[in-house]
Amino acid sequence: MVLAAEIGQLRWMVMFDVYKVREDFPILCTDVHGRPLVYFDNAATSQKPQCVIDAVIDHYAQHNSNIHRGVHQLSERCSAAYEAARSKVRGFINAPRDEDVIFTSGTTDSINLVAQSFSSAYLRKGDEVIVTEMEHHSNIVPWQMACERSGASLRTIPFDDQGDLELHLLKEMISDDTRMLAVSHVSNVLGSVNPVKEMVSVAHGHGVPVLVDAAQSAPHIPVDVKDIDCDFLAFSGHKVHAETGIGALYGKSEWLQEMPPYQGGGGMVANVKVGGTTYAEPPLKFEAGTPNYIGAISLGAALDYMTGLGMNEIAAHEERLTEHMLESLGRFEGLTLYGDATLRCPVFSFNLEGLHHYDVGRILDKMGIAVRTGTHCAEPVMDHYGVTGTVRASLALYNTIEEIDVLLEGLERVRSIFA
Repeated sequence: MVLAAEIGQLRWMVMFDVYKVREDFPILCTDVHGRPLVYFDNAATSQKPQCVIDAVIDHYAQHNSNIHRGVHQLSERCSAAYEAARSKVRGFINAPRDEDVIFTSGTTDSINLVAQSFSSAYLRKGDEVIVTEMEHHSNIVPWQMACERSGASLRTIPFDDQGDLELHLLKEMISDDTRMLAVSHVSNVLGSVNPVKEMVSVAHGHGVPVLVDAAQSAPHIPVDVKDIDCDFLAFSGHKVHAETGIGALYGKSEWLQEMPPYQGGGGMVANVKVGGTTYAEPPLKFEAGTPNYIGAISLGAALDYMTGLGMNEIAAHEERLTEHMLESLGRFEGLTLYGDATLRCPVFSFNLEGLHHYDVGRILDKMGIAVRTGTHCAEPVMDHYGVTGTVRASLALYNTIEEIDVLLEGLERVRSIFA
């Protein structure tokens, strides 16, 4: 048995060579304040591999032209690359059809699209929308706005101090008045992996659709919309190693057919007359104006890269990093780690006793270590723990055990400075 485990570990190491992976990311070779960069701010944005950078440069240099309706070769090339990227997104999340994938500017834009389009058609006074206490502001504020417009109310599923949702309360909260459940797949503060498949099952038992915010899960673990059976799912390109300003929204075709567009303009119409307009079929119905076609192409390249590495292999590598980080932080005297969920991704929020999170982050930066400080656009989570903010170290596929050790050495240095 021991030999079998050793062979399995060896196979994993051969399949996923993190030091070889790091060679694909030019920025990881840079110095910050004269120190080698240790980049632990991946939950905010990820770094880009050379293949993504090359794809962007190549299309601007060789193929750039506005997509769709152009009859010349450049337009046809870009249009084909744009639609090929849509197909890559479909494959990455295992959506049924390419037409179920809408390109947006990111997760925030995707959730706003659903909140506005869905609420205008289905949300009325007396209705309810359910979110969780651990949501990013992007999955709270759009629903607050939708409720304000419609007269509906917003309800919240709490989580416990471990960072696990009080899931049993969902069954008590959901009712005939519930019109939408919107939940993050992974918390951007706690790293908690929420049981979205189970939550979808409960919601669908009451005829309630579910939106899943996959901004923090898509970079780390396989995401399968057929298996989850969610009605909508959103994620951002810049967190999966693509450009900023691009994202994707998956929607079940029956919803996309029925929901009205929330923006009007070119590209989202079939016919326009002074007396009225006929909209295009989804997904174009929701893609008004000139889309970020170069961003979509970068997203396709990034997903090719991640798929080539293997999402299961990425998850296995990051699980090893998570174990080492938890063990290291657990030994650090005077450090409070927020959340210890049963299932988690490599996102760690903590504070050092007697020190302000901002001061810790600034000193770590002088050592070449990039972390994020503040509320992380999740103030209800801060309120839950009674803190004004935290230090957040968030890891990605190119991070190493050695970098975690550098972080712990940096924290020791911070403590000694203030001591």
